[in-house]
Amino acid sequence: MVRPLCTVPPRRKGCPVADTAPRSATEQISKIDTSVPHSARIWNYWLGGKDNFEVDRMAGDQVRAVFPAMVETARESRAYLSRVVRFLAGEAGIRQFLDLGTGLPTADNTHEVAQRIRPDSRIVYVDNDPMVLAHARALLVSTPEGQTQYLHADLRDPEAVLRQAAEHLDFNQPIAVLLFGVMGHIADDDQVIAIIRTLLAAVPSGSFLAMSDGTDTSEAVVESHRQYNESGAMPYHLRSPERIARFFDGLELVEPGLVPFTQWRHEGDGTPAVVDGYGAVGRKP
Repeated sequence: MVRPLCTVPPRRKGCPVADTAPRSATEQISKIDTSVPHSARIWNYWLGGKDNFEVDRMAGDQVRAVFPAMVETARESRAYLSRVVRFLAGEAGIRQFLDLGTGLPTADNTHEVAQRIRPDSRIVYVDNDPMVLAHARALLVSTPEGQTQYLHADLRDPEAVLRQAAEHLDFNQPIAVLLFGVMGHIADDDQVIAIIRTLLAAVPSGSFLAMSDGTDTSEAVVESHRQYNESGAMPYHLRSPERIARFFDGLELVEPGLVPFTQWRHEGDGTPAVVDGYGAVGRKP
């Protein structure tokens, strides 16, 4: 792993992310396959971003045709992330975040939310997509007091992730492990549990696991994901809330526990929107 880059680009403050991928923009672009849809780009499309291609928009529209609430679900998921990070950085006092499967940068990324509350927060993002890399290097800029890093690595190899993350995070101090909308890409529950156990074994008492994922709680969302998985994109596997609950075994769930993520510490007036996705935050004793 290279040392953190601290060359401040013009008109930007802070330290840009570091990575282990090739420096050449041509090399990065050559790895981006625009012939098949990609989950990060589809998600970006649903969130109103511009970092997507026609094939991604077609796949996203196909899902939305079957499940019109998908766009609202994507945006509510982003709002859930913001609420969780504000809780962790504020009430829970966490200053270090390991955000795995971060996807394309949008508004209110983890480091922006955390560093608004605590400017000295350290955030390490992890993703294995070259398009995410290209954007992360340019956009994920830290506060001067804190640190924001990007690791080009695969969640399925948690030991390698941890080795690289240890160059930027202090594993003797509590860390929040964030897994938002990513574990659905792994079909086998036992593999997910093994990954989570490896990650949590490396962090000390007082650390947190925060997750959200899609659930098989309506016929419409099940059918939309069946079609999505046939589009050529990396398959996403819905789970029941009961299956997701297993991922938090041994942790102390923060109130209100595992709930539809719109209901997790809902803010504002009115009843939270109904979504097919659950989330929770658990503390390592």
